[in-house]
Amino acid sequence: MALEDARNQVDTAFTRDERRGLAFENAFGGATSLLRRRYTKDLAGVDLAVTGVPFDQAVTHRPGSRFGPRAIREASTLQAFDPPYGWGYDPLSELTVTDHGDLAFDYAKVSDFPAALHAHIAGILLAGPGTLTLGGDHYITLPILQAYAERFGPMRVIQFDAHSDLWADDDLSRIDHGTMMYKAVKQGFVDAAHSVQIGIRTECDDYLGFNVIDAPSLHRMDPAEIAARARQIVGDGPCYITFDIDALDPAFAPGTGTPVWGGLASWQAAAILRALAGIDLKGGDVVEVSPPYDTTGATAIMGAHVAMELICLYGWTRRR
Repeated sequence: MALEDARNQVDTAFTRDERRGLAFENAFGGATSLLRRRYTKDLAGVDLAVTGVPFDQAVTHRPGSRFGPRAIREASTLQAFDPPYGWGYDPLSELTVTDHGDLAFDYAKVSDFPAALHAHIAGILLAGPGTLTLGGDHYITLPILQAYAERFGPMRVIQFDAHSDLWADDDLSRIDHGTMMYKAVKQGFVDAAHSVQIGIRTECDDYLGFNVIDAPSLHRMDPAEIAARARQIVGDGPCYITFDIDALDPAFAPGTGTPVWGGLASWQAAAILRALAGIDLKGGDVVEVSPPYDTTGATAIMGAHVAMELICLYGWTRRR
């Protein structure tokens, strides 16, 4: 693209005709879709649909992740100019990635939220694309996994997290980000024996069959070793990655609801994600980015980078 053409780009989230390719408008201006992808509800020919879920009414401590999708999109504008370093291919040119916008729901009818999110994700999957979801608190992963399990069978999950989210809770009417993985396993949405939790550093009485690489163990291991272990666990089955930003140490991601010290450094997360290339990734999410608790914007930057890595992983087995 000619430099003059690049300088004249603006609001490409709405104005771009070609849905593939990099974007070159000023990072500090314009409409902030994720990575300047086109905002559209048209799913025809789309490989991966990005969608936001601004919901944080299931938190146990600090709210604010309802602002996460907007903050991650804004932070991602710095990544739209170049292919992601080290991958050896440009997923934004290889794949048709679009921004599907946010889930619409009535914030005053919390009990209706799970069904609304499930239908939203199921509708996207039915049309063909995978999903990359920007949260929102971690409860949102439960209705998402339900939709995925209905399409692909029980999912093999790689969960980056400080918490297992496996608190016992058999009341299906409760909406709680600390119990969502317990319910996902109990309802058959997750194949725990072929799933792994990475970065755990809070107590859990029963992991329900999950494989666990906790934070102290992780810090004694090479990232490639961790990824190899995760790849061995999930095997060739349909996989979903859920990345709770509190998997990162608060030094790297302070803007989250339940921060816990001793977590992953950003370089460790990047190296592990990169080394997962080749898994059968069907979709993923980035959750618990809570901008009000981080005036620097660093946590949203972390979320945007995780989102890009998930796009790269999704595209790795689909690239030309």
